[in-house]
Amino acid sequence: MASSSSSRVTERRGIPGAQFVEDVHTYLSQSGLDVNSALAFLQERLQQYRLVEMKLLAQQRDLQAKIPDIEKCLDVVATLKAKKGTGEGILCVVSNLALTADFEVSEGIYSRACIEETDSVCLWLGANVMLEYSLEEATSLLQKNLDNAKASLEVLVGDLQFLRDQVTITQVTTARIYNWDVHQRRIRQAAVATAQEP
Repeated sequence: MASSSSSRVTERRGIPGAQFVEDVHTYLSQSGLDVNSALAFLQERLQQYRLVEMKLLAQQRDLQAKIPDIEKCLDVVATLKAKKGTGEGILCVVSNLALTADFEVSEGIYSRACIEETDSVCLWLGANVMLEYSLEEATSLLQKNLDNAKASLEVLVGDLQFLRDQVTITQVTTARIYNWDVHQRRIRQAAVATAQEP
C-alpha cells in the first residue's frame, strides 16, 4: 500500500514496517479502504506488534539471564586453570591440592564440594545433555557462547527499538485518520446546515 502520501515501508527481520500517512485522503483512495477499514487494519497491526514485542521481550529476558551464567562458568574454568599445578586452593580443607567450592544445587540451596586438580569439566549443553571438555575447550566453547549471546542481545535490542518506532508510527497514523474523519464529518455537517438555511 505504498503511495506518494506515505513514507516508504521497510521491514526488519520479519517485522513489517509501518506507513506514516501524510495525506489521509490520498492514502485512503489509493489503498481502496474506507475510514473504518483503515482504522481496523491499523488496530490489527498494533495487536500484531504487541505480540511480537512480548515475544522479543521474553527472548531478551532469557538472554539477560543467560549471559551472567555463562560469565560465571568462564570464571570457574579460569579459576580451575589458574590453580592447576600450583598446589593452592581457595579454601583448602582436605589437602593443599583440593579446591573447596560452594555450588548451587537448586534455587537458594547450596552444597560444598571438594575439587581436586582436574584437566576437564562437564558442561550442560541443554536437552539433558552434558559433555566433558578439556579446560581449554570449555573456555573456547563458553567464550563463543558468550559472544553469540551478546550479539543476539544486541540484535534483539535493535529489533525492539525498530518495533517501538513502528508502534509509534501506527498510533500516529491512526490518530491522523481518525482526526481527518472527524474533520470531514464536521465539514459535511456544516454544508448540510448551510444548505438548510433560508
